[in-house]
Amino acid sequence: MAKADIDFEKELWDAANELRGAVSENNYKNYILPLVFLKHLSERYDLVNEHLTGLVKDETSDYYTTNQAEVKYILDDPDEYRSRNTLVIPKTASWQYLKDNAEQDDIKVKVDDAFDVIQDLLTEHNPQLNNLLPRIFVRSELSARQTGGIINLLSHPKFSEKENPESDILGRIYEFYIGRFAMAEGSGAGQFFTPGSIVRLLVQILEPYKGRILDLACGSGGMFVQSLKFISEHGGNKNDISIYGQEMTAQTLRLCLMNLMLRDLSFDIKLGNSLLDDKFPKLKADFVIANPPFNVSNWHPEDLPDGDPRLFGPKEEFTTDGSANYMWMQTFWSHLSDTGTAGIVMANGAMTSNTKGEKNVRQHMVDNSMVDAIVRLPDKLFLTTGIPACLFILSKNRDGKDGTHRERNNEILFIDASKMGTMVSRKLRVLTDEDISKIADTYHAWRTSPKGGVVYKDIDGFSKAATIAEVQKQDYKLTPGIYVGTEAEEDDGILFEDKMSALKEQLLAQFERGEILKKQIIDNFERL
Repeated sequence: MAKADIDFEKELWDAANELRGAVSENNYKNYILPLVFLKHLSERYDLVNEHLTGLVKDETSDYYTTNQAEVKYILDDPDEYRSRNTLVIPKTASWQYLKDNAEQDDIKVKVDDAFDVIQDLLTEHNPQLNNLLPRIFVRSELSARQTGGIINLLSHPKFSEKENPESDILGRIYEFYIGRFAMAEGSGAGQFFTPGSIVRLLVQILEPYKGRILDLACGSGGMFVQSLKFISEHGGNKNDISIYGQEMTAQTLRLCLMNLMLRDLSFDIKLGNSLLDDKFPKLKADFVIANPPFNVSNWHPEDLPDGDPRLFGPKEEFTTDGSANYMWMQTFWSHLSDTGTAGIVMANGAMTSNTKGEKNVRQHMVDNSMVDAIVRLPDKLFLTTGIPACLFILSKNRDGKDGTHRERNNEILFIDASKMGTMVSRKLRVLTDEDISKIADTYHAWRTSPKGGVVYKDIDGFSKAATIAEVQKQDYKLTPGIYVGTEAEEDDGILFEDKMSALKEQLLAQFERGEILKKQIIDNFERL
C-alpha cells in the first residue's frame, strides 16, 4: 500500500471522527456518505459546466456562439447535463456553497436544504431515487462546528474529482468508508458489506465482461462496483453490462443507489425480500454474483406459493425453516440464462448439511450437473461473522457448446483455499492478488478448452476435478478436503478461539462443581 493511500485513509477517518460523541459509530455512514454523494453530484455538474463553457467559446464546435442569451440557454439546459450523466445543481445546493458557509451557525439547515433541492432533482430524474437524501442534520445531535468540520475535511484538494480526474476518487472515498463503517458496526454490517478480497475473487472467477449482472442480496453494491473495475482493467466498456439488484433494507438500498450513481452505472435496484417477494421473476441473468445472509432461520417458507417455479421439487421437501441457504441457491439458479453462471458466498455448513430441505436440494443440484465448482475459503475473512465460508459456482454453461469452454457435465472442480490468505490484523485475513489469481486461474484452466490454453492438472491438497459418481459415493458431501487429499474435517462453523473459550468456561464450571462435591464429602465424613 502506497504512503499516499495511508495518509488518504487517515484523513478520511479523521473526518468521520468529527462525529464522535454526537453520533454512534454504526451511524457514521448515514451522515458522511450523503455528503460525499452531494460533493460528487456538485463536482460532476461543475466539470460538465466547464466543458460546455469551453464548447460555446470554441469556434470549431457546433456549440460556438457569441450570443449571450444562447450561451445562457446552453449552460442552463438540463438536457445537456442529463445527456452527460449529471444534473444541474443550483448554487445553494453546491459543494462550494456549503464550503463557503461551513463556519456559519445555520450550516446544518443549509446542508438539509441542499439535500432537499438535490432530492427533488433526483426523484424527477429517476423515481427509484426517491428518499435518497433525507433531512438528517438539523435533527441530529451534531453541532454546527462538527458539521462544518466534516465539510472542511472533505473539501481537501486530494478528495476532489476535479483535481484528480480519472481516479474515481469519490468512489474510492465511498468504498473506504463502507469498509471502515463495517469494522465499526461489527456483526450488524454484514447486510451491506462483503470483504473486498472475496468480491474480487468472485468477479475474477466469473469474468463478467458483458451482459446482465444480478445480485438479489446486493447490500451497498460492492459486487457491481468490482464488476465495473474488472471491465475497466480488461479494456471493456461499462455500457456492455446491465445491473439488477434487490435489497431488503431501505437504508442499505440508499447506500447502494448512491454507490452506483457515483460510478455512472445504469441499474435497476429494488427494495424487498428476495426470497418471498422476488422483484425480477422473469429476469434471466448472464451472471449472478451474491453474498446472501448465512443460515437465516424462521424465514417463513410456508409463505411461498405452492408450485413456486424456483423450487426443484415440492415445497415441503425442498425448503426448511431452519436455513434459507438452499432457497437462495434455487432462486439464483432460476435467474440464470441458458449459458449463465452464478458465484455465491455460502456458509461452510451448506456443503454437508443433512437437513432434508437442504440435502434434497444439494443432491438434486449434483445429480443434475448444476454445480460447476466449490471453493473452500480460509477463516477470518469476514469482519462481521466468525462463520467460515465457501463459494458455490453454479453454471448452465457446462455442455461445451459455446466454443470457449469444454464439456464438463460429469465433473465438479473442488478447490481447498483454506490455508491461503494473509493476516492483516489479529482478527482479519485477506486474500492477496496472488491467492485470487491462483484460485481463478485454476478454475479457468479447468473449464476452458485446452487448445492453446493452460492444461488443467489436479494439485494434491489444493484442487481436484472429481466425477459426479465420486461425489454421490461420498453421500453428496461437497467439502473440498474430501476430494483434494487433505484431511476431511466436518466444520461446525465455530471458530477455534470460540471453541476454546467455551471449553474453558465448561472446565471452570466443572472445577467449581468439583469443589462443592469435595466440601460435601468432607462434611459427610465429619458427621460420621
